[in-house]
Amino acid sequence: MLSIAWAPLYAHPLPENHRFPMLKYELLPEQLLREGTVPESAFFVPQPPPEADILRTHSADYYQRLRDGQLTRHEERATGFPWSAQLFEREVTILGGTLECARRALHGGVALNIAGGTHHAFHDRGEGFCLLNDQAAAADYLLAHPEFNVRKVLIVDLDVHQGNGTAAIFRHEPRVFTFSMHGARNYPHRKEQSDLDLPLPDGTDDAAYLALLHDTLPRLLEEQQPDFVFYLSGVDVLETDKLGHLALSRAGCRLRDEFVLELCHRHGLPVVVCMGGGYSPRIIDIVEAHANTFRVAADLWS
Repeated sequence: MLSIAWAPLYAHPLPENHRFPMLKYELLPEQLLREGTVPESAFFVPQPPPEADILRTHSADYYQRLRDGQLTRHEERATGFPWSAQLFEREVTILGGTLECARRALHGGVALNIAGGTHHAFHDRGEGFCLLNDQAAAADYLLAHPEFNVRKVLIVDLDVHQGNGTAAIFRHEPRVFTFSMHGARNYPHRKEQSDLDLPLPDGTDDAAYLALLHDTLPRLLEEQQPDFVFYLSGVDVLETDKLGHLALSRAGCRLRDEFVLELCHRHGLPVVVCMGGGYSPRIIDIVEAHANTFRVAADLWS
């Protein structure tokens, strides 16, 4: 059975003008339960982790100023969010959810966070609606504990935006391989260098996208021999997305998820999935595309 991290506060810390993109955090669990993809017992409510598990990845100065509401105006603008205590609680809870997902995936094969994928957060700053880097912190957590027997981590970032914060955090860490397949002309305009970047032209469709992924990911698994995979399954690759500029159909997005997750399943690799972005004008396009990721996981790890 799947393990899925979700907390009510995922959806509620933001002003009204930020509310629409956050509706998916309320609607997705409801959809998965209503259609019977997962039972209610699949969900767990994550908790904020010990500060040591955050400070392994983020600088103490940045974390403490974020916690205490002391970011400069410039830093706050870069995150895209007005600071609040509830926003901070949301961010550390999301990070805690991904850490707990990592622990659960070691035993159950897969765990998913109905949030997370905050890949624009750097060691010492936040950017692009990302304040703390949950997948980076979870990778550092696994590597710091020898009892987990994780020696190599692969981060598969298929959000439409490059995982610049994640790339920078692990620039000098050979035990983490960062793979980002993203829109070439999309945010961030100044890219960092991942271990492997595949920038895509505007309008990339299902056939071109899937062919490149099929050519790349099996080779990475063979070359890198990871013990653990983090998958960022952003649905801002959809043609309907108002920010993405790629042209995947909902069916193509599901085929992407099937390929990534089936490879992990076949190789016996534990995997944590985080949702990442999705900004289609119709909320049904966002929720259905995200729901497909969970449906695929449920079919494979049933």
